[in-house]
Amino acid sequence: MKWSVVLLVIFGFSECLHRIPLYKGKSAREALKEKGLLEEFMKNHPYNPSIKFNPALAQISNEPLTNDYDLDYYGVISIGTPPQFFKVIFDTGSSNLWVPSINCKSFACANHTKFNPAQSSTFRSTSQDISIEYGTGAMSGILGYDTVTVGSIVDTNQIFGLSEDEPGSTFYYAEFDGILGLAYPSISASDATPVFDNMMNKDLIAQDLFSFYLSRNSETGSIVTFGGIDPAYYTGNIHWIPVTSESYWQITVQTIKINGKVVACESGCTAIVDTGTSTLVGDPSSINNIMSLVGIHMDQNGQYSVNCNNIGSMPDVTFVINGVEFPLPASAYITQTSFDCTSGFDPSGDDGWILGDVFIREWYTIFDRANNMVGLAKAV
Repeated sequence: MKWSVVLLVIFGFSECLHRIPLYKGKSAREALKEKGLLEEFMKNHPYNPSIKFNPALAQISNEPLTNDYDLDYYGVISIGTPPQFFKVIFDTGSSNLWVPSINCKSFACANHTKFNPAQSSTFRSTSQDISIEYGTGAMSGILGYDTVTVGSIVDTNQIFGLSEDEPGSTFYYAEFDGILGLAYPSISASDATPVFDNMMNKDLIAQDLFSFYLSRNSETGSIVTFGGIDPAYYTGNIHWIPVTSESYWQITVQTIKINGKVVACESGCTAIVDTGTSTLVGDPSSINNIMSLVGIHMDQNGQYSVNCNNIGSMPDVTFVINGVEFPLPASAYITQTSFDCTSGFDPSGDDGWILGDVFIREWYTIFDRANNMVGLAKAV
């Protein structure tokens, strides 16, 4: 009888979770490198990841998005009736859902799935424009309403963007079609209600939170879970950290250490926990100091050069957050591909930090809207 009760509880708990598989595809960087285009692309498209979180650095719109050519985790959603399927980045650093439309003639839209409003019986058009800036370009288009299905969650009458212009070429080389933003509504372009807010408002989920597990190496196995926390993906305790601004998922990092010595954020610093940024981003002085201390140096092309043979001897880089230490081993902050090894740290033009996928791969991350907290636990 006891085991029957336990099994019923587990089954009931499992039914409350909505799991959406994430796939680790080929990033735009890898695609560009395979074609011998990366060096020229980087020269012609200066990349500042902090633009995503500093509208003062952007030239247009009220919600800049970094055009990050290292992004490679995406999931599949559908829009419309019957459903039209799209690969999207589940991005905690922005708040809008948008996908390419059939009216997009840009090079970046050429090889991606495009939404056709005429083929959906539930689509409702608007006359409202949307414009969002990236680090190296911009998207613009119109807003519409339709049924959006995320895993087993059916979100009717959801507002979303249909891009009609995507300048630049980065998205052409990316495997994903669009972006599903999971940040707060205060930063939503055109005041469009974010997907997760609709889920909460319509009681489509058991708990007002979602969580991410990102696989370290495998192309499969990554999961975003809506409506609960899945203990299968972490070990030990969950450490809760208060959100300091209900816009992005912003928290405070107290210090950053190497071998017990403070090497950055001596007096604390702001950090954004962002699934839509692949790297760890900080101010140039701090990044250069960390790179020097772990034995990484800049090459003649201005890129951090990493000897793959040294990974085993490199020290942990430890983030101290809310009194708890969150170490990252070299195997986490060095990315090893079939081509080379690269640093998972990026210098920015701003003082704040971005804890991107490099951090989240090591630490199962929970985004709790009900209590405005971020939870971190050791990923399995």
